[in-house]
Amino acid sequence: MYKIGIAGATGYTGVELLRILSRHPDVEIKTLTSETYKGKRIDEVFPTLRTFANQELVELDSHTSDGLDVLFLALPHTAAMDVVQRFLSQDCRIVDLSADYRLRNAQIFQEWYAVPHTQTELLKSAVYGLPELWRDAIKTANLVANPGCYPTSAILALAPLMQEGWVDVENIIVDSKSGVSGAGRKASQGTQYCEVNEGVSAYGAARHRHTPEIEQEISVLAGKELQITFTPHLMPMTRGILSTVYCRLMKETTSEKLVKHYQDYYDGEPFVRILPAGQFANTRYVSGSNFCDIGLQIDHRNDRVVVTSAIDNLVKGASGQAVQNMNIMLGLDEKTGLDFAPAFP
Repeated sequence: MYKIGIAGATGYTGVELLRILSRHPDVEIKTLTSETYKGKRIDEVFPTLRTFANQELVELDSHTSDGLDVLFLALPHTAAMDVVQRFLSQDCRIVDLSADYRLRNAQIFQEWYAVPHTQTELLKSAVYGLPELWRDAIKTANLVANPGCYPTSAILALAPLMQEGWVDVENIIVDSKSGVSGAGRKASQGTQYCEVNEGVSAYGAARHRHTPEIEQEISVLAGKELQITFTPHLMPMTRGILSTVYCRLMKETTSEKLVKHYQDYYDGEPFVRILPAGQFANTRYVSGSNFCDIGLQIDHRNDRVVVTSAIDNLVKGASGQAVQNMNIMLGLDEKTGLDFAPAFP
């Protein structure tokens, strides 16, 4: 049995990790940390975990990774930056769910997160944890930077189009909608029920921090530096992300042929489901699962392809993908602990 720890176990991604790992047959959860609830049992904080987990929550310190094979860091952005090196030196492998190691360029990190990166050497060795693109590198990584939720949905939607001249890569628009859990568990006015219910709002237009992350990964695929227009929206629902991507088509083709191209590109990928031509992704049909559903249609009047991509922001967009990365790092079947159907209704 592999010994696992979760730092930041009482945030949304932390408790989702615990929910998934509690049914994982090859791991034993040894350590759970929480600054807010230290001293309490995890099932006191989250009664849904009764009979599944009852560990006492402890403070994050230099001994947190003692005896662990893998430590998940489900901490706020910039909080993980200065503790990763310490845990790596103790022969513990890290899956970081924050943004601290996703961007390979320290200057770009500072531009978008308004703080200097203090561990620039680790940026070179951290592996971006999108298995569909970087599976081989993840296998041997000691530090995996788990992707953001919006980037996961957008990159998977775009990846098959980034080569062979399918689309004009200089003119890409990504329009995304997220459930409120994407904002995290910390209370704020913008995520209160009365502020969110019965409304849809755009935010972070042209300046959302996930923008450079998407650009970084699709630029690698395209073989040149790209910029996109990305606008996220907050939806009055608990979980789920729907991204709609618009690209100008450069090849004459049909929706059916393009669907076949996507099917071939993701052939053998256990968590990417390509929908038939004319069907579109729906957050309801991936809720609670590690799947990404992708549907597309060609707008022949405007020579444009419209791609829709749906994920659960807390699973494939965060904790489920983190477990998928852990499985790959440990040489396990990457579906282990994740091979369950979406919730319905």
